[in-house]
Amino acid sequence: MTRSASLSRSTGETSVRLELVLDGEGKTSVSTGFGMLDHMLTLTAFWAGFDLKLVCTGDMHVDAHHTAEDVALCLGRAFRDALGDRKGIARVGWARVPMDEALADVTVDMSGRPWLEYRGDELLPPVMAGEEKDLWREYYKAFASSAQCNLHIAFQYGKNGHHLLESAAKGFGLALAQAVRRTTDRMPSTKGSLD
Repeated sequence: MTRSASLSRSTGETSVRLELVLDGEGKTSVSTGFGMLDHMLTLTAFWAGFDLKLVCTGDMHVDAHHTAEDVALCLGRAFRDALGDRKGIARVGWARVPMDEALADVTVDMSGRPWLEYRGDELLPPVMAGEEKDLWREYYKAFASSAQCNLHIAFQYGKNGHHLLESAAKGFGLALAQAVRRTTDRMPSTKGSLD
């Protein structure tokens, strides 16, 4: 049975439509109006093996903050919907991915408890692709909140902001792929539920 979800969300700031297939082939079609976000979403889905179709129109005349945050909220919600009760999944995944001189660690627990731990971002330049670096913390925070997962991202070292973000995006995909893989028919919790 293929695990998938689709959703639409419209506000005064953005309009997002997406389709997500967890048991996919890493095929992506992403258009958000912010090229760096398109690139990171494509990397994550590809490295996870998820199929992702996503279109967002947002108030880019302000900046990319609302677009990145709302895309992550929608992606997290679709992810949660596709997983259902999470029965049988590995639940936890992690990856350490280099990108030239940069290295990032990403760990995820689909625990039902939202949390973001985001470390080492002082390595990122203050502005990347015309946007403040805090946009990326807010992006991952929105995903963790909406997907209801623990997400830990640690930039270990690096000099190039693009490389650092790319290592995290790839690691995020690999960690998610591990966490959602089916390993058993049991609920992955001693308490019998994930919430």
